[in-house]
Amino acid sequence: MTEYEPALGPEVLAKLIECENILGYQFIDRRLLHRALTHASGANHRLDSNERLEFLGDAILGSVVCEELYRIFPTALEGELTRIKSVVVSRITCAKISRQLNLAPLLVLGKGLGVGPDLPASVVSDVFEAIVAAVYLDGGLEPARDFVLEHMKPQIEAVTDAGHGENYKSHLQQVAQRQFGNTPVYKLIDEKGPDHSKCFKVAARVGDRLFEGAWGRSKKEAEQRAACNALEEIEPPSTEDSSADVANDPTGDSERDMDVSHKKSADEI
Repeated sequence: MTEYEPALGPEVLAKLIECENILGYQFIDRRLLHRALTHASGANHRLDSNERLEFLGDAILGSVVCEELYRIFPTALEGELTRIKSVVVSRITCAKISRQLNLAPLLVLGKGLGVGPDLPASVVSDVFEAIVAAVYLDGGLEPARDFVLEHMKPQIEAVTDAGHGENYKSHLQQVAQRQFGNTPVYKLIDEKGPDHSKCFKVAARVGDRLFEGAWGRSKKEAEQRAACNALEEIEPPSTEDSSADVANDPTGDSERDMDVSHKKSADEI
């Protein structure tokens, strides 16, 4: 026990230890955690509340999520990454995580605020961001990144699986049925990596035509990217769209062009 912990009182200390167990992180300086859990309504002074930590945590959260999206979606354009990020780091998502962790009973609140389901979403959202900052200040970037990704990776997967941005499979099905009278099917071409971190390559087939394959971290993700490849072949972008792509990619070569293999015929699979 550090020299300042007796000043926190046994009840407060017990709550902080309970919170550490929930978070899976033990603080060197538990005063940071106490401040992260303290809403302005329950603080003696606003500087003792979690407002400043929430400000810092918001920036750290956005940075970690942006880096992760950049890494796992190498072919996504800026607009698509922005759409995914806006959902993943939204107040609704942060509040959802705080409620899943059941942090509300541990918060230091003024008497005017409701508790449980009546607690405003902004309050439970802010506490998640404040805890991100507290972990960062206490242990550095690595534990903060690990904490963020532990809770945000499932949110990223949920957003992309739900088709936020573009649902290429749905679009391809409509186009294929309209133009060819066939429903697309998806063929697993290859997979690589250890069992806990596999990547899959999938190609879309419409009738006898097999389109360019695409890699993904899951079969669903690979199917979405394969559908996107098929759509680009069936419905090539207009001249205006191509010019915009060149402006966004001055090298003239997208990362996807460097990553894909040559298209195979249906007989080769």
